[in-house]
Amino acid sequence: MESSATKSSSPRKLSFSAAKLRMLKKLRCTLRYEKKAWSAGARLVAGVDEVGRGSLFGCVVAAAVILDPDYRVRGLRDSKLLPAERREVLAERIREHAVAWAVAAVDAARIDQINIYHASRQAMREAVALLAPVPDHLLIDALRIDCGQPQVAIVHGDALSASIAAASILAKVERDRMMRDWDAVFPAYGLASHKGYSTPKHLAALREFGPTPLHRQSFAPVWQNPVPQEVFGFMEDDDVVLEVSAAG
Repeated sequence: MESSATKSSSPRKLSFSAAKLRMLKKLRCTLRYEKKAWSAGARLVAGVDEVGRGSLFGCVVAAAVILDPDYRVRGLRDSKLLPAERREVLAERIREHAVAWAVAAVDAARIDQINIYHASRQAMREAVALLAPVPDHLLIDALRIDCGQPQVAIVHGDALSASIAAASILAKVERDRMMRDWDAVFPAYGLASHKGYSTPKHLAALREFGPTPLHRQSFAPVWQNPVPQEVFGFMEDDDVVLEVSAAG
């Protein structure tokens, strides 16, 4: 019979998300993929990533960044591994020193129409299309998009490629800003704290109030809850504008 001491000393099993974060922290974010593209003749290599794919609320946001080979932005890594304050500092440096950067968003209604996978690819494609100058090579986090440029899909790219990490940071900073703005409109849901993801607080608010017009109606935790009893009538009067920004 196994003793209680033996049981208590056995290692605690990590959750999937905790194990993934631990693994990501071990990866090195470098210019290895960019250097390979440059050595093959590419001049303008863009990293591309999206943020908000698993959220229950609002848009999915993508960014594309062409880093300056002659200026190193130190500290780039997967945006999930950085505290919010550090992301803001790095985002400012990226915008200031990149050859070009762009951000694009696809809203919840479109996500419900074409599903989140295709919406993520659309947001990435739109971000790339906004870049000026036009990139001649793409490094993309795990996906491929419909465009004319040569591209490489890199699994865990935001933890391995500096350019993809830069895109991840810009997309994350922009989407977090959007969630803070929407938190003032829908304060009962706590969007500023969880950014629309499936946290206990968010799920409790959905059970109590039902979804807002900006929740992703095709996502199970949203459609499984009742329609809100209070109609958000003001949403019918005011156009919802998703900001798309670019610089180069």
